[in-house]
Amino acid sequence: MNFGLTSDQQAMVHHVRTLLDDVCSMEYAARCDETRTPPREAFNAIARNGWLGLIAPEDYGGAGGTPTDLALLLEETGNHFEELGLWLFRSFTFGCYAILKHGTEEQKQRIVPGTVKGELSFAFALTEPDSGSDAAALRTRAVLDGDHFVVNGRKQFTSGMDISDYVLLACRTNDLGKKQLGISTLLVDTRLPGIEVRKILTLGQNAIGTTEVTYTNVRVPRSALLGELDHGWNVCEDTLRYERLCLSAARIGAARRAFDFALDYAKTRHQFGKPIGSFQVTQHKFADMKVMLDTSQTMVRRYAWLMENNQAERADAAVLKYYVAESYKTISDICLQILGGYGYCMEYPMQRFFRDSRLATIGGGTSEVQKNIIAGTLGL
Repeated sequence: MNFGLTSDQQAMVHHVRTLLDDVCSMEYAARCDETRTPPREAFNAIARNGWLGLIAPEDYGGAGGTPTDLALLLEETGNHFEELGLWLFRSFTFGCYAILKHGTEEQKQRIVPGTVKGELSFAFALTEPDSGSDAAALRTRAVLDGDHFVVNGRKQFTSGMDISDYVLLACRTNDLGKKQLGISTLLVDTRLPGIEVRKILTLGQNAIGTTEVTYTNVRVPRSALLGELDHGWNVCEDTLRYERLCLSAARIGAARRAFDFALDYAKTRHQFGKPIGSFQVTQHKFADMKVMLDTSQTMVRRYAWLMENNQAERADAAVLKYYVAESYKTISDICLQILGGYGYCMEYPMQRFFRDSRLATIGGGTSEVQKNIIAGTLGL
């Protein structure tokens, strides 16, 4: 396992960093957060420069990049603005990876090129009002009617639905006893009649945020089925493992930006006649955070390597998601404490890291669920 970057990867990181320095400054991120406006200009700039095609094969207009390449891209993006990284991750995971892995050739030809160009955005609909951590207990139902599925139900926390062209919808198509069976995944056009989207105001992640979506007699073409009928849980689990890599990489970038901001503050903020960074109590805080950042980054690179070598297991994804999420939450909390009263002020960016990081241990599988998965692999 080699943690060194190739010359191409170094060039990619440099190019993306330079691009985002120009189109996604801290001030821009703050405006998007404050006005609850998606970072569309930055997203479009990433697309224009070809980076949304990173993991797609050349046959579909992409670059054929690896999971490590993707992790590097999302870490750099998260360092500039986490929500931009999460927008990109949805395109990579649900617009490219899921379709390339589970889709028909017609679906690949129809959707992947538009995703690569940044013309299409994606959301994922799994959670429901009565099924969160117990995701397979979902009730949204799709009934075959000729060449269409008729979908009825309600989904909660479908992030980015209001700015997406397609949603990867997990729904029940059969009752086969075990709840993971009888689930199918549909690539649903978000403009279809019968779809009602309601924005949910949240503590953080304000620029894009999340939604509640109601499906009332929505007629979805049978050709929208992704994967096998009644075996969509396999698609869900597969994409969630890929999601773990993307989320973790973006959150490392965000945690490092919070760390760097607090470090600069500690070197320039004077109390009792000297910089607060000269006090051991502050130094130990930074030492703890440095260990968490380096460990998180190593874990992401290891998980990417496991994916590239077809060795990534469910427990590996859970360990990664759990540790990085908890570290990001802890780092943002410590950094806010270091800034003191200024950290609590909305005019400083630390409050945004604090608010956004709180979702890390909840969304995409809570920390408690990740620990259950880890313990289960130990025979407990």
